[in-house]
Order: sequence, then C-alpha cells, then structure tokens
Amino acid sequence: MSISGALPKESIVAVIGAGAMGSGIAQVAAQAGHPVQLFDTRFGAADEACRTLSATFDALAAKGKISADTARSASRRIAAVNVLADCVSARLVIEAIVEDLEAKRALLRELEVIVTPETILASNTSSLSITALAAGLQHPQRVVGMHFFNPAPVLPLVEVVSGLATDRAVAEIIYASAASWGKLPVHASSTPGFIVNRCARPFYGEALRLLSERAADPATLDAVMREAGGFRMGPFELMDLIGLDVNFAVTRSVWDAYFHDPRYTPSVLQQELVAAGFLGRKTGRGFFSYGASAAKPEPSTQPPQRRPTAICVCGGLGPAAALADRLAASGVAVERAPMHNAFPDGAIAIEGGWLALTDGRAATSRGVAIGEPTIVLFDLALDYATCTRVAVARADTCSDRTWNAAVGALQAAGIAVSALDDVAGLAVMRTVVMLANEAADAVTQGIATAHDVDLAMQKGVNYPVGPLAWADRIGAARVREVLVNLAAHYGEDRYRISPLLARRCAAAQALAD
Repeated sequence: MSISGALPKESIVAVIGAGAMGSGIAQVAAQAGHPVQLFDTRFGAADEACRTLSATFDALAAKGKISADTARSASRRIAAVNVLADCVSARLVIEAIVEDLEAKRALLRELEVIVTPETILASNTSSLSITALAAGLQHPQRVVGMHFFNPAPVLPLVEVVSGLATDRAVAEIIYASAASWGKLPVHASSTPGFIVNRCARPFYGEALRLLSERAADPATLDAVMREAGGFRMGPFELMDLIGLDVNFAVTRSVWDAYFHDPRYTPSVLQQELVAAGFLGRKTGRGFFSYGASAAKPEPSTQPPQRRPTAICVCGGLGPAAALADRLAASGVAVERAPMHNAFPDGAIAIEGGWLALTDGRAATSRGVAIGEPTIVLFDLALDYATCTRVAVARADTCSDRTWNAAVGALQAAGIAVSALDDVAGLAVMRTVVMLANEAADAVTQGIATAHDVDLAMQKGVNYPVGPLAWADRIGAARVREVLVNLAAHYGEDRYRISPLLARRCAAAQALAD
C-alpha cells in the first residue's frame, strides 16, 4: 500500500448495493467528506437511494444534527453510477450485496479487473469468510472485511476483518478510515461470525432453551433480561426485530461452520416458527403478534406478599451484596450471621428456609444436595441496587411459607418478582456466563483482544457491560462454578469451560485485562 493511516478525504469510495445497508454506508462516507459512488444492479435503485439520502441530509439539518451547508455538500458528494466500470477511480470499494458467498466472490472478481491494483476491496459481510471471498483473486491481500452494523449511520461499531491473505497494512488503513468517519473500529480475524455474531449466540440460544423447557413465556423472559440484566431489548423481541429467518440463518451458519459444535445448536422451536412464516415484526407475527389490535403482552409478576420485618444474612452475598443494603433501606431489619456451611457464597435465612443466588444448579437438585430442601433461588442482576425485577425459582420441596416470604422480601426491596420453573442457572445468570465463556474462547483463539471483544459487544449490540468485564464483576470462579453445574445438569459439551477462563480462575486473574 502506498499510503498509511486513513484514506485521504478526496479518495473516492464506491459502495456496491443500494439497499438499506449500502445506503447507510454511503451516508457515513459522504458525511465524512469522501466523494461516493453508489451502484446497484436493480434499475433505478441507486438513483432512488441518492434521492432518499438527499432527503435524509435535509432532515438531519432541519433537526439541527448537521448544518445546512454540510447537508448540501454531503448530498452533492454522492452520485449514482450505472455500470461497475464507472468505479475505476475508486480508492475503496465496499460491497454490501446479498449475503451469498458465490455472489460476492463473482462481484469481487469483476471488480478486480476494473479498479487499480492499489484499490482496497472491502466486504460488509456479517459472517462469510473473508479468506474464502479473497480466494482465487489476483490480489487477495487487498480484500478485507468492513462490517458495519445496521443502521450504519447510527451504530458506531465496525468490525475490520482480516482473512489469511489480507495485508496488515490494508486492515490498518480501513481501521484508521473507519475511525476518521466517526466509527469505533475493532480488529477481528476471519472466523465464523467474527466477534459479535459469534459471541452473541448465547443471548439467543439460552433464551430459546429456556422457552423450550417452559421456564416462562417470552414476555416474562424478555422483562427479566431487560430489568434485571440491563439489556436494552430482551432476546425474543430482538429476534422478532431482526427477523426470525435472519437470526436462525446466522445461528445455522455459525453451527455449520463450527462443524455442529453444540454451543451453537439451533433451536427446533425457532425453526418451526420460520417454517410457519412467523418471522417477527415484518410478517406481523413471531414470538409476539404485531397486528393493529394486538395487545403488548405483560410479563408474569408475582402478587404482593407479606413484607418481612426482619431477615438474616448469613455470610456475604457476593455480587448480590447490595440486595441486603436495599432491604435495610426499605425498613426491613437486616441481621448478620456467620456463613452457613451449606452456603459458602452466602444466603438469606427466611421463614424456615433459604433465599440464595443461583449457582447454576436447579433449586431442587441444589437443595437436596446440600441438605436444605426448603430453598428459593434468585437470578443474577446487573445491579442489585437499582434493578426493578428479578427472576426466582423454588425447589419442588420448598414450602409455601418460605416461598411467600422470599417473594415478600424481594418485593419489600422494591423489586418485581417473576417466577420461573425450576431451571438450572435461571435466565440472566446462565446467559451472562455463557456470553463470557464464548468471549473468552474468542480471545483464546486469537479472534480479537479482550478489549475489542468487550467493546464490540457493547457498541455493536448494546450490551450494558462487556461480557469479560461482567465476568470479572461476578468473579471468574463463580462463572466457572455455574458452567460446571450447567454441564453436570445437562450432560452436554455446550457448557464446557473456555481454557482462558480456566487459566484466569487458577491464577485469580481478571478476564478483561
């Protein structure tokens, strides 16, 4: 490469594909100061996209987001081209066509004979192999992934993906260019799903497993993930937004690419919905209904129970320590006692039984194993000081008296309570430990650094905390314990422990370092 750093602003950027993603990328490049060429094989599509973008710039100016001069100049920088040969002077070509390997390879072969040897060929693919896309080209070293997230003008993340043949200098130019466009780039190696689409699989996979086990309905599980987990959207409403067919296809693609690793096993339930044509918002029905008369389903919430006058906290409560403080602030007398042998991580003694944080075992199994069958387990929360809802499960051997007292205690702290069936790991805990485990494996395998994995998950899919930093907050040893118990419960390799997580536990070191 004859340059280093970001592409000069006078460099032409060509975008192939004038759909929503291609138009969004064109908008980003034009607003950053580049002349932009927009091409689409559909007759009139590029011209229509240019008109839409001009209206978009005007709307941004009307809202005060950009100046009127900026809107006019950005609009003038974008031009539709009628044939690929018109892109001969482009310094960077970004393809954003259909997510099909052969279609993209054919396009890159056609582009290679048009553009100069110095032109960078970038693909916006979300999961296809950059190595495979570049294979067979005369200059595979100039092919790189530049994966924007939809909507491209809004979401800041760009995954800069290097295939086996990608020149490091090319990846650095794209990284610097994305940063100069106001984006947050991260480096990734070309593996199935890259960072985000791989590391996010447990967010959907564990939710679908919980639904298949009838732990709760989608509205309740979504509410728990939002209000306790701090996620912007629950997994089911997010799958409906993405499109169940799209989400299922990505999961299937990653599963196939990893030779049917059980971590990525697709859901039969989701497959059935896709087969029925219930694809989410775009078809009016998915996990939820979206017709004009459809009412938004409410999460299942336990009715009010008697407020306790006092509780006894035995030992510490680990990441849930703020729960005791919240109860005390509500006027409940909180007594302190030494750790009980059955609960090395702490528990709350209440009305003849126990209230404890899940450790990955089902409540019934845990109660029998420790000789304390009257037990209620509560789920992980991002912040027990502020969460508005938490999931709980009772052992089959738990008395109504202890159950009602546990619900009443949480309600006294101002927390809505959603009861799940007695499933291992509940909802937030099992999801977060699986996200952290997947992220740790991505680091182990050199897909990205720990910093970039956490950044990608926060900026690409709006997670409240990076999964590795979240694991550090919970404690790597606790994450490992939950995974061990989930593996024992299900007897599946799905919950095997990442080598990096095992090492960090042994060394008592942080994962996010």
